[in-house]
Amino acid sequence: MTKYILQRILYILIVFFILSFLIFMIYNLLPMDKAAEKAREEVSADRNVDYAERYAYWQQRLGLNGTKLERYLRWLGVYPFSDGRFDGLLQGNLGTSVKYARPVSEVLTEPMKNTVILNLLVTLLSLGITIPLGIFCAVRRGSRRDTAVQVFTVIGYSLPTFMIAILFIWLFSVKLGWFPVSGMQSVGSLAWSASRRLWDSLWHLTLPLSVMVFCSLGGMTRYVRAAMTDALSLDCIRTARAKGLGERQVVGVHAWRNALIPIVTLVIGWFLGIFSGSLMIENIFAINGIGKVYFDALSGGDNEVVLALQMFYILVSLAGNLLIDLSYGLIDPRVRVQR
Repeated sequence: MTKYILQRILYILIVFFILSFLIFMIYNLLPMDKAAEKAREEVSADRNVDYAERYAYWQQRLGLNGTKLERYLRWLGVYPFSDGRFDGLLQGNLGTSVKYARPVSEVLTEPMKNTVILNLLVTLLSLGITIPLGIFCAVRRGSRRDTAVQVFTVIGYSLPTFMIAILFIWLFSVKLGWFPVSGMQSVGSLAWSASRRLWDSLWHLTLPLSVMVFCSLGGMTRYVRAAMTDALSLDCIRTARAKGLGERQVVGVHAWRNALIPIVTLVIGWFLGIFSGSLMIENIFAINGIGKVYFDALSGGDNEVVLALQMFYILVSLAGNLLIDLSYGLIDPRVRVQR
């Protein structure tokens, strides 16, 4: 198992570097030159400044001189700048945001925290509802309750996220006035106590949380139901019932263990999604999260932010695949790696 994990980590590193090279080259095809912009700013501020001299200076300062391969290696942090320093991705330098004029790491800190909190709550609520509901529907397949749940999940699965969000805003904010339409804090909340600010944030997040949970119920419930239905039709389940085991033990231990193999991919993938941001929801409800920052960066041409987020998503996806494979071995001994 140790050898397998080391091999997979080596595979992750190779794939990460290949993808980082490709994405860096794609973004460098865009017609943008930060050194030229800096030089033009200095020339516009002082007509006596020589443009060519300042352009060459900023190229060396920003590491934009040399071949594209050298620029990529500088951005990665394995090739020195003209002054001999190493200051790239491996050193924790994600670049500087053009829009905010701050390091990308500082720009992403607060949105990442908001996105993780929001999506973690959605994940816990969704799994806490859909897993028991999917098992219930599989055990009582064909009943009226199962049919009602299937109709409900089809409606939730079919409607677009933005339509559900608009419907929830109209009902719970406009008509009933229970929740605010957007934002994460009330005006003047910075002067409140910590506990009051916490409840205020939860009050603002209730509506987007409800929309995200409602949108996730359809697909996840149907997936769990299908996996449990297949597991309940296995020969080992018939044998367990023939041996006189109770229905709770048959469903909760034997069937659920077999159904976990396809479900674990969904659960781990959903859990890793807490880092990805909710693009539609964060923009509709004006939540300062990764999804909104990513959308604003794409719209405003803030390539350093886009590039950093893209590398982060690639790393999370590669690590998630390894986690899924290792989880298979924990759930089903038949797929454990021996050598």
